[in-house]
Amino acid sequence: MPVTFETYQYTRPEFDAFSDTFRQSLQRFETARSYEEQDRALSQINELRTEFTSMYNICHIRHTMDTENEFYEKENEFFDQQMPAYEGLINDFYKKLLASPFRPALEQKWGRQLFTIAEFSLKTFDESIIGLLQEENKLSSQYTKLKATAKIGFREEEHNLSTIQKYEIDRNRETRQAAAEAKWGFFVGHAATIEDIFDQLVKVRHKIARQLGYKNFVELGYARMLRSDYGPEKVANFRRQVEEYIVPIASRLYERQRRRLGLKNLKYYDEELRFPGGNAQPKGEPKWIVSQARQMYSELSAETREFFDFMNANHLMDLETRPGKATGGYCTFIGNHKAPFIFSNFNGTSGDIDVLTHEAGHAYQVYSSREIGIGEYNWPTFEACEIHSMSMEFFTWPWMELFFREETDKYKFSHLSNSLYFLPYGVAVDEFQHYVYENPEASPAERNLAWRAIEKKYLPHRNYDGHVFLEKGGFWQKQSHIFNTPFYYIDYTLAQICAFQFWKKDREAHEQAWADYVRLCQAGGSLSFLELVQLAGLRSPFEDGCVASVVDVITEWLDSIDDSSF
Repeated sequence: MPVTFETYQYTRPEFDAFSDTFRQSLQRFETARSYEEQDRALSQINELRTEFTSMYNICHIRHTMDTENEFYEKENEFFDQQMPAYEGLINDFYKKLLASPFRPALEQKWGRQLFTIAEFSLKTFDESIIGLLQEENKLSSQYTKLKATAKIGFREEEHNLSTIQKYEIDRNRETRQAAAEAKWGFFVGHAATIEDIFDQLVKVRHKIARQLGYKNFVELGYARMLRSDYGPEKVANFRRQVEEYIVPIASRLYERQRRRLGLKNLKYYDEELRFPGGNAQPKGEPKWIVSQARQMYSELSAETREFFDFMNANHLMDLETRPGKATGGYCTFIGNHKAPFIFSNFNGTSGDIDVLTHEAGHAYQVYSSREIGIGEYNWPTFEACEIHSMSMEFFTWPWMELFFREETDKYKFSHLSNSLYFLPYGVAVDEFQHYVYENPEASPAERNLAWRAIEKKYLPHRNYDGHVFLEKGGFWQKQSHIFNTPFYYIDYTLAQICAFQFWKKDREAHEQAWADYVRLCQAGGSLSFLELVQLAGLRSPFEDGCVASVVDVITEWLDSIDDSSF
């Protein structure tokens, strides 16, 4: 019988037994009399961690595949409770690692980044906060479950937050407006619950930060993200560059869109319809899309052919939406099978191709670095991770005709425009999170007002057409990252600037650009963000002038396209 994801064995870890075994290995690590002896103990520790995180990831995948499955619901609750204790064990390991008398030899084998990760991780954990971390996990899961159970009635059909999207880009304006109002009706109906969950999350995160000796959660949030070579000041400067260079370009693109659609005013429910003839759509069903993707990755390179065949043969993709399935898309890694897993919710829009190539970028990276041999290096820090995914979206451009046929140029124009449109929204989410955690006592209403003010700064074109909930600042409540992975969102924008650089290089010299990309993927998480950027031959997005340099080339390309013909 072939080993596929369906046959991957899941067993709930016996945490007390696991903890005892882990501590024994840690004792051997601490009392080792030679580097060789300590390195063997480190290998045992790595094997134990890989087994535990593999069970966690199999549980997480199966829970998100069907949030109504009672068995995996209970298993998910188990991990919500046990992950903080597991983190405590890892914390003890990091303390011993940093105190090792054989550190120079270990550093020579594994590199400096492992020790940087250890140093930052020690700043984010203490045994005294385990109860608070459990509460944080529980609240985060509540938000995910709430969104997954959305049942939206629209035109005598029941939809979830994924399937309603196809009506939000319908060519008929009344349909778009009605679909948008139906979707936002779900958030209006659950606003009090969502705001309460978030209010509790903010307060518990602030309490954790204070207990660890931080002024507020901003400092702790950056430490959790392992941001070793930049801080809030550099991020604020990056946001300023986006406001200065990108916001005016995005506004001009929205104006082009308004003219294309023949509208007097572009309303919020018009934004996602890019063309009067409708957005580009893939020309087949999910299975057909996967077969086209297989051809694409076979032709892109020998490395991607091997990778995608592995994903296909082992059933490591769950792409279609269905009732009870969690929203969104992600890629994770099951270490004991050395297997990436791609999760998404196809809905018949061009976003299906975007999410496939995006998550395949993540999956290809972790597949490329799966033999490094230490869990810390499976993935780099988040902003570096997003370079792989966003750049893969562009490296696959020459094969878009496989999916879009005669609408390929329309898709490319839209894809590049969307990448620019995203940047102001991405930094708005980041600025909002800084406000939230710098003002933990703000009321839900004050948070909504703050969002609306930030939105007007970065998205000045946005017209909510009198929708009360959105006018009062409720839009942010749909963004899962704000709830589940605080301070993550800026990572997409930093990576987007890096991906734009790859797009530019790929057009000039494909072989060199692809070689740089493969080298970046193979490095995994063995270097910090700015070190990885340098390894890939890219400019730091924080560097003054970097944003302007890539945007100029992109706007030149967009301006050369006659979008009135779409």
